[in-house]
Amino acid sequence: MIGRPCSKRTTEIHYLYVIRLFDTLSTFRLMSHSGSVVALAADNDELYEAHVDTSQVDERRLLRKIDIRVVPWLALLYFLNFLDRGSIGNAKLYHMVTDLGITDKQYLIALTAFFFPYALLEPASNVILRRIRPSIWLSSMMFVWGIVMMCHGFLHNYGGLVTLRVLLGVAEAGLYPGIVFYISCWYKRSELGTRIAAFFTSATIAGAFSGLLAAAISNMDGVAGKPGWSWIFILEGLLTVLCAVASYWVISNFPETAGFLTKEERVFVIRRLRDDMQFSAGGEEFKFRYIWQSLRDWKTYLAMGIYMGFDGPLFAFSLFTPTIINELGYTATTANLLSVPVYIWSCIVTVIVGLVGDRLGKRGYINLILFGTGLAGYIILITSRTPALSYFACFLAASAIYPTVPNSVAWVASNVEGSYKRGVTLAMAIGWGNLNGAVSSNVYRAEDAPWYRLGHGIILAYIAIGWLCSAAFMFLLRRENERRDKGERDEVIDSNNSGEMDELALKNGRFKTVNDARREKGDEWSQFRYTL
Repeated sequence: MIGRPCSKRTTEIHYLYVIRLFDTLSTFRLMSHSGSVVALAADNDELYEAHVDTSQVDERRLLRKIDIRVVPWLALLYFLNFLDRGSIGNAKLYHMVTDLGITDKQYLIALTAFFFPYALLEPASNVILRRIRPSIWLSSMMFVWGIVMMCHGFLHNYGGLVTLRVLLGVAEAGLYPGIVFYISCWYKRSELGTRIAAFFTSATIAGAFSGLLAAAISNMDGVAGKPGWSWIFILEGLLTVLCAVASYWVISNFPETAGFLTKEERVFVIRRLRDDMQFSAGGEEFKFRYIWQSLRDWKTYLAMGIYMGFDGPLFAFSLFTPTIINELGYTATTANLLSVPVYIWSCIVTVIVGLVGDRLGKRGYINLILFGTGLAGYIILITSRTPALSYFACFLAASAIYPTVPNSVAWVASNVEGSYKRGVTLAMAIGWGNLNGAVSSNVYRAEDAPWYRLGHGIILAYIAIGWLCSAAFMFLLRRENERRDKGERDEVIDSNNSGEMDELALKNGRFKTVNDARREKGDEWSQFRYTL
């Protein structure tokens, strides 16, 4: 660290220095008032639980242990979440709208009603998740939405449908941003993409499986006097409730208290996260200013634009793919079955993109490629008048939309430090993206069938917004890294917290220790480097 002398004082000499370089030995250099260079070790409290010996911990084996315990069950939760959310699109093909006596406009309003509570409650949910055990909060949300989903099977009118969609939005709010935030508390930045992709592939599997499941359950039409679409809701909701009960015991808490790890393993996890610039690992006291840091950070709002770019298309695609294929001249069951290969393909691409993102670390460039593929797919959908070509374009659209979600989530999460700040930023971005589902769920109108040019055009605009926001995010992150390399963001470290406040101290802050600077500033700390 390159030092800088403080202003001259005749009564005392104190050390005032500026962080510039953080070398691999965690050693800093100070320049005293007299100009001599003094070596100073990092703060004694820098090493988490310094008395614990972790030399016997096998990192690779530990990661496998965490992967097996954390990711699969979260993938199952999101599989059920996506399955339940999209089941209404399958139920529509089996005369739900006719049986309830509602119009196409009323059906779209019911879809829209889901998104407002779903999006608006997500930021608060992530703050609660950090303060309450994940095993309690996530499982409780899942149990409630399973009950609400089962109630869909007993609907009789339009008012009941709208009410249940609102309640479903309330119950499901916070699950996706909560899972993403939870995973980000376990893994290093270079490991996030693969894990988020692995859990998010459950959404694509749900898209494929929902068509098969709906086609099978529809054969129960007339059982107990209920139509086939009712049984789709009842059976899928019942499965969710059963898994929710098990989740209270299966879901682990945060690394510092995880019961399936030994003391040495827990300490090892926290230390490796802190080495990866996740300084809040191991616990962070709630302070309102952490939320304020998220609200005033430009990254939060560009992230919202990126999420808008893929969440709008994601909801439209999951809700209307069977309908779009059906309107191309296929029967309801055939349309559901033809949607299966589309989701299988998107699942494969999602996994590949997750692996490549972690290996190369160039998530921004990957985003631009994926959004570009989506643009091509929807341009084809707008201009095509051939069912086979439109079906091919569905593959392009799926291979762009689904992989972009985990890639963007990992990209944003790895560039926001501070557990509460990261939780709020992710929730705001995901919430805003989900709120746009209220728009995209209304763009495929019955009168636009079978080609739906208006709907495809609106989704095309969403993808263009995602591409532009990704490009801006990359540009500004690179510029900020360059400014930090030049020392423009250096803080002043003054162990006595005394001396005159010079221009640098006023601009970037003055702290007693390096650890204080890291904890207080998070990703705004001068030595934090953003990933492109």
